[in-house]
Amino acid sequence: MGMTITEKILARHAGKEEVHPGELLNCRVDVVLGNDVTTPVAIEEFEKLGLERVFDPTRIVLVPDHFTPNKDIKSAEQAKRMRDFVRKHGIVNYFEIGRMGIEHCLLPQEGLVLPGELIIGADSHTCTYGALGAFSTGVGSTDMAAAMATGEAWFKVPETIRFVFYGELPPYISGKDLILRVIGDIGVDGARYMAMEFTGPVIDSLSMDNRFTMANMAIEAGGKNGIIAPDDITLNYVNGRNKREFTLCYSDPDARYAEIREYDVTGMEPLVALPHLPENTRNVSEVAGITIDQVVIGSCTNGRMEDLEIAAEILRGKRVHSETRLIVFPGTQEIYLEALKKGIIEVFIESGAAVSTPTCGPCLGGHMGILARGERALATTNRNFVGRMGDPGSEVYLSSPAVAAASAIKGAITPPWEVK
Repeated sequence: MGMTITEKILARHAGKEEVHPGELLNCRVDVVLGNDVTTPVAIEEFEKLGLERVFDPTRIVLVPDHFTPNKDIKSAEQAKRMRDFVRKHGIVNYFEIGRMGIEHCLLPQEGLVLPGELIIGADSHTCTYGALGAFSTGVGSTDMAAAMATGEAWFKVPETIRFVFYGELPPYISGKDLILRVIGDIGVDGARYMAMEFTGPVIDSLSMDNRFTMANMAIEAGGKNGIIAPDDITLNYVNGRNKREFTLCYSDPDARYAEIREYDVTGMEPLVALPHLPENTRNVSEVAGITIDQVVIGSCTNGRMEDLEIAAEILRGKRVHSETRLIVFPGTQEIYLEALKKGIIEVFIESGAAVSTPTCGPCLGGHMGILARGERALATTNRNFVGRMGDPGSEVYLSSPAVAAASAIKGAITPPWEVK
């Protein structure tokens, strides 16, 4: 019996010829990631071990992105704790304010995560890098500390669900809509501790930006990881960025899957996830007219260049509704600068939007756009749990950048074709 791409990557990093679902492994890791929320806890655990050095200062990536620029004294102290650790241990890949980005946009951009690699991060959306054909998953701060010390982590080999997309992709349908369709179908626990392998002719035609979006939200279905086999689109993105050599992995034709689910995207409408779960999806036309106080475009899910271009094209020459505020968060400084050079930032500002430096900001209810009781937001972020973006009495709806931009103009949830 053959192996899936996920099983092959785990086997290679465990030094084994083959592995099987349910098997426990100790694997070497290629990258250990932390941010300003999770790293201080990991540092505390690391220091309890009494170690003088990390396993490899080139393989640890630290990014202050959640509460930065620092919103208060506590967040400033957390960021300082990271800086002190970086200086003490000579961590090479530390990205300070002004040079950083939202971590899951930044690492692929910088060529720090690559096909065939095993990446762990003390952030649940570390699964984003599976879009490159890597095994990438979130861990707790304690596991991060152990990996910084040893360069290893343990895993139970997950079973794999294969999601096959075919048909003709309609206008305005993006990776965000495809992953919302999956989550709406199987639920927020439908892939619990399972690998989610996305494939089919539609996936083959998707840009890297859309692939990152799909892999990013695997965790919203309970997935251990999301993964897409590398192809020419992947290699065109990676080559020239990569800081080291990498190995491509693919599922065998006779690989075993726990389940195979197929989706025909022909005639599909953009989707919106209603409060308070990403699985609560509806066609945009079904929920059109729901008034919105705030629209957020950005985050590690939809803060990439293609996302900004789609939103700007819809907003060009139009104004944000007078009773709605629009906040835009480019994923990295590089994306921000490219958007500036292309006139996209000008489009946003002329429309009445506020454009922020890269930060997670309101996505986790951190800062830069917190909701008051009774307020309603439409966001291109990944979660809409109770209180996710502010007061527990607020509401968050999830959508693609196209729907978000159109809705900002109308002040209510709006299909994008209604504002063209």
